[in-house]
Amino acid sequence: MGRGKIEIKKIENPTNRQVTYSKRRNGIFKKAQELTVLCDAKVSLIMFSNTNKLHEYISPSTTTKKIYDQYQKALGTDLWSAQYEKMQEQLRKLKDINHKLKKEIRQRIGEDLNELSIDHLRVLEQDMSEALNGVRGRKYHVIKTQTDTCKKKVRSLEERHGNLRMEYEARLEDPYGLVDNEGDYESAAALVNGASNLYAFRLHQGQHHHQHHHQHPDLHLAGGFGPHELRLP
Repeated sequence: MGRGKIEIKKIENPTNRQVTYSKRRNGIFKKAQELTVLCDAKVSLIMFSNTNKLHEYISPSTTTKKIYDQYQKALGTDLWSAQYEKMQEQLRKLKDINHKLKKEIRQRIGEDLNELSIDHLRVLEQDMSEALNGVRGRKYHVIKTQTDTCKKKVRSLEERHGNLRMEYEARLEDPYGLVDNEGDYESAAALVNGASNLYAFRLHQGQHHHQHHHQHPDLHLAGGFGPHELRLP
């Protein structure tokens, strides 16, 4: 059973269109290769898909350039002359633009002003004044941004200095670290009072020792007591 004929019109479904393009492209390339081998022909095929993707086949015995040269020779025409003229015209336009831009640059730095009329000089002065205002505005913006950043750094350093100073003063007032926080104030105060009482007790016993050292030869001369000798009244 033979295949039905396909109506020759654009395939609207993009997936089907791409599949058909791929299959028929491969078929054309296969036919071109067969012509090259069977008939010793020089075949060149250049194809672009609807996504502008290039596909090309050229017979192994030649190149694309040689095919173009042979085509021009056979027809007696020059494929490149028109394109060359267009390229030359585009080059001339670009050179004119470049020359004008260089001239404007020289005029903006105070050169090549002799040929300018009073109107052109006024326009140039106005343009340079506006440009100067733009540059000056940008400069002030940068200065303000840097100043704000420096102020933030100064405030951060001042805050850090204040914290360090408060910590230093707290250590001066509490050199032994007895008061760590407000919650431990009472226990620290009790510890200080206990230490004061112990010091007073040792001082009293030391004085008593100096008065009666001849009666207690086993006591230390410095007024200290061993752990077994301390007795609270």
